[in-house]
Amino acid sequence: MNDNPDAIAPVYGDPATPAGLSAPGIPAYLQKVYWWAYLHPNAVRVFEREWLVNLILWGNFRRLRDAALAELGERIGQQVLQIACVYGDFTQRIAARLHGEGRLDVVDVAPIQLANLRRKLGTDVPVRLHRQDSSALQFPDASVDAALLFFLLHEQPEDVRRASLAEALRVTRPGGKVIIVDYHRPARWHPLRWPMRLVLRTLEPFALDLWRHDVAHYLPQGIDPAAVTRTTAFGGLYQKVVIVR
Repeated sequence: MNDNPDAIAPVYGDPATPAGLSAPGIPAYLQKVYWWAYLHPNAVRVFEREWLVNLILWGNFRRLRDAALAELGERIGQQVLQIACVYGDFTQRIAARLHGEGRLDVVDVAPIQLANLRRKLGTDVPVRLHRQDSSALQFPDASVDAALLFFLLHEQPEDVRRASLAEALRVTRPGGKVIIVDYHRPARWHPLRWPMRLVLRTLEPFALDLWRHDVAHYLPQGIDPAAVTRTTAFGGLYQKVVIVR
């Protein structure tokens, strides 16, 4: 974590070197499974189009984005941690709601993603970027009011998913929220149920875990949240889970 609380410059070093597949510290599963979406230099050029993100989510990007933001309120005076960068305007929308003591920190393990986000945000936005792994955050215990995981858990193998959730809970203050938006098993009648199963099995092999188990299944033992609520959208294909610490 940056020692200067007023700094807004990224702390991951020079975004130009290295910025892709061979960056040190990139998890093996990410290099093997998701190089084409997040690590290759062409990935940002291809996927950083909001219309394409919306298409991938069957027209639900704005709906899901706004559902997550609704948990933070129209004016954010809290300390918010976004765990992993997001294509589209997700982070910019959070930043636009910051006021007073509100602060947004964003972590990602891929330098190319942090460099892309810095370009989207510009230099005058009070958002701090950190190169960190979601499964080993460098933030103190109970140091943020809300942690956001927007379509992250489905990209992680089970052990990493469990560690990421444990870390999100660790850094969230009592009474704070861990807000998760991700895939969910759709209803049996859903016309996209079998096509999506094939797509996820082919391109996102860890995602079907979230069809088999609730997010609560991956919470660390010994954790007793004050509340866990889940709502689904688009025939159950997507879910929002809010864990009150």
